[in-house]
Parts: sequence; structure tokens; C-alpha cells
Amino acid sequence: MKAAIYRAHGPVDVLGIEDIADPLPGPRDVLVAVRAAALNRLDVLQRAGPAVVPDFSLPHIGGADIAGDVIAVGADVDPILLHRRVVVNPAVACGACEPCDSGDDRFCARPIVIGGNRPGGFAELAVIPATNVHAIPDGVDYSEAAAIPTTWSTAWKGIVGAGRLQAGETVVIHAAGSGVSVAAIQIAASLGATVIATAGTDEKLERAVKLGADITINNRRDDIVAATRAATAGLGADMVFDHVGPALFQASLFSLRPRGRMVFCGTTSGTDATFNLGHAFHSGLSLLGVEPFSSAEFEEVLAFYWNGDFDAVVDSELPLDQAREAQRRMEAGALFGKIILRP
Repeated sequence: MKAAIYRAHGPVDVLGIEDIADPLPGPRDVLVAVRAAALNRLDVLQRAGPAVVPDFSLPHIGGADIAGDVIAVGADVDPILLHRRVVVNPAVACGACEPCDSGDDRFCARPIVIGGNRPGGFAELAVIPATNVHAIPDGVDYSEAAAIPTTWSTAWKGIVGAGRLQAGETVVIHAAGSGVSVAAIQIAASLGATVIATAGTDEKLERAVKLGADITINNRRDDIVAATRAATAGLGADMVFDHVGPALFQASLFSLRPRGRMVFCGTTSGTDATFNLGHAFHSGLSLLGVEPFSSAEFEEVLAFYWNGDFDAVVDSELPLDQAREAQRRMEAGALFGKIILRP
């Protein structure tokens, strides 16, 4: 099969298209013919190095978010899965550690991440545990399905899980053009919240409005704190949802009302943030990290998406042999929504 693979960390040029042996499914696996695989920031970070996900090894095939067709099943897998159109949950629990035994597999002690520390979907074929494939409804194409897993699960965990956003509240969502924020804006709007979206270009902000944003702030031109307070009668937002990291962390905290919630889940601009401790504790602010999603929650997110009037938003679709160009586009920040590779 053909695969986008890298054998050393470095710039995008380390990524190449190679012919490698077809993978074989184990007894409890299925073999998926990949029809679409979405890029995530993790793919760029892992390739550049050092690896982010534990138990990573080289060479590596990225691509956590996969949609395709089951073309073979392992000896212990129900053959009813054959030929099914599926989307993949990339988080594979070991099933044997204490968290897994207690039913809380989000904190599995030995997690496998398809495309993170195991071969992923940037290839013509991928081996997936049968428990991690889910049927794609009729009328949903492969690219839309591939755009859902990581971004919508993360956004749902942040907005609904950690943030517990309520109707009538105001939430600031940064980086409106990213896949996670595209999902978060729609989820927050569907809950009846007022959405303030920030982005670095007016074009992205205009598109955010079409997804449900009520107010927009250009975070490269405008004062985020002043604009947020102006939009909230001087009080500040109830919640900020951020995956940018240090670049906007302090401004986010200053944008919150007393007892506001800072919900964060990303490190796009770095891994270490500093902030004014006095302001944070005097204002009674809550800093809430977004934990991983469990297998049960993944199913909830899929049901939430399938049953809602949502748009996964595909920025662009490229053939597998343009994997380098896809990663360059992500690094440049020119995207709005998800970049899809089509093997």
C-alpha cells in the first residue's frame, strides 16, 4: 500500500510517500480501506519532534481521524462488519488497567492512539480494533465523517463536559478557523449561549458568524479584553474556551467575569503559560483542563452530531501524495475547518 510516512523528525520534507507492505488485522481487528483522513495539529507536532504521545516510535504514519470501508475482519470479529462504512475512534483503551476495569477508560494507563503512537490513516489501509469502528449514517460522506472524531470530541468535552456551558451564558472561543473551534462555536450556539469568536482575519470571523457566532473580535488587531467587556456591559464573559495556549492565556483570564471559567485544551503557541495569580484568585476564577474522552463519550458525540444540524466544515481535500502540502497549509494557519487527505 501507499503511505505518507516519516522516518525521522524534522521539517515537512521528512514526510514521504512510500510503498510499504499491507498491514494484516489481528483476531480482534478490522482492516479499513481509508477513504478520508483528517489532519490534526498533533500530526505536525509529532513530525517536527519531539514526539508528544508516549510510546511513539519511528517510522510513523500519522492520521488519527479516519473514515473508510471495512474490507477484512479478524477471526474473532463478527463478519457483519464487512463492507460497512465506518468512522474510527482513535483512542484505544488497553482494557486491563484499573481505570479501564472501573469503566473510566479515558485515563487508561497504557493508551494507544491511532495515528499518535500506532500507524494511522495517512495510508491506503489501516488496522483498527473492531471496538473502535462506528457506522457512518447514509447521507454522510467520508470527508465529513473524518472531520468529526478528534475536533468534535474535544470541543464537546470542553464546552459541555468541563465548561458546563448553559443557555444565556456568554463564551469566548479563540481561533475560530480551527477544527476544534468550528465545532465549539456550533455546540455553544446550539446550547443557547452567546458566542464571542476571535480569529486573526476578518474573513475567518465572517465565516464564524455563519456557524453561530454572535460577536467577533480580530485578535491581531483588537484588544480582546476591552472588546469582550464592551460586549458584556463591562462584566466579562462567563467562560473562555481556548486551545491556543500562552499567547492568549492572560487576556482570556482578564476577559472573564468574577467566578468565570477558563477552559483550556491546547498548546498551539507553547506549553507554558504565565498569568496574574492575584487577579485569578481574587476574582474566584476556575481553571479547567479538558480531559480525554472515553469510548462511551465518543459514541455520545457521534450521536449528538448525527442528530443535529451541524457542519463539520472541510477546508480542503488533497490526494495522499500531497501530504506535505497539507501539512504546510496547517503550519501556515491558512485553514478554516479540517484538511482532508484522500488516499
